[in-house]
Amino acid sequence: MIPRIHHRTHRPHDPLEAALGRPVSPDEGLTEYTVVAHWPGLDECTQDDEDKTWTSVEWAEHLDDPRLNHPFPATPPDGREFSHIEVRLAAHDRELSLQEWTEVAHRFARVAGIEIPGKDQGARWIAVQAQPGRLDLIANLIHIDGTWHAPPGNVARRLADEARRIEQDLNLTPSRATPASRPAARTAPTASAQLAAVLTQLADEHTGPLAAVRGLIEHTAHRTAHQPRAADTARSLLLLARRIHAVQEDLHRAAAGLAQPPVAVEPPTARRSTHRSP
Repeated sequence: MIPRIHHRTHRPHDPLEAALGRPVSPDEGLTEYTVVAHWPGLDECTQDDEDKTWTSVEWAEHLDDPRLNHPFPATPPDGREFSHIEVRLAAHDRELSLQEWTEVAHRFARVAGIEIPGKDQGARWIAVQAQPGRLDLIANLIHIDGTWHAPPGNVARRLADEARRIEQDLNLTPSRATPASRPAARTAPTASAQLAAVLTQLADEHTGPLAAVRGLIEHTAHRTAHQPRAADTARSLLLLARRIHAVQEDLHRAAAGLAQPPVAVEPPTARRSTHRSP
């Protein structure tokens, strides 16, 4: 399971379209099987007899409401208030059930600081599961009371750690070796350990060059899908991104193999020589 933090945006339509894999539409209703989780205050905003199946445009407008109600909050200089966190399953993972996707969404929302238990006037967010093996969390960082969301420190590391815990809890394929499972560092690293460190750096999901290239290809694929007569190109780009992800996993496995400590070989027993006096 691989989490990825996208750049913040000025409006919710862009991350919602990326999550759906198509433009938002006033005619397309998104059921609970697509919007698998949301901020807890939504139930209080809707009547019991109100239709919960909103269109994708209505979901975007719902996320945008705090910005319209508080047009001048204390925001960062760039004013990009919409957060987007994407989570992907590993290539060989099983498909999760609706209840499992819902649990994953709430766990990542809490770890990212988007959902704060007991805070009624927090951030509005939804979790969209519209593409196989993928979950998208979209949040407005302007709270309902007009304050700006202050995320916890080192969100990327917190998301990665939570992904490892979810993999264990749901019996999923680990996307990479955790630091705790790696061999202990030696005082004088061997050539194999140095090569393993290089491979790990190349395949790192957050700072590695392959992750950056894969992210650009995926972003281009989503943008290309909206262009006329470009569906085949978009699919080709997504397949290329999956191959790069497979290369990352192969590099992690190779690094883990290089980092294994060598098998200790027992030194031969010294042969005793019998001294004979002349």
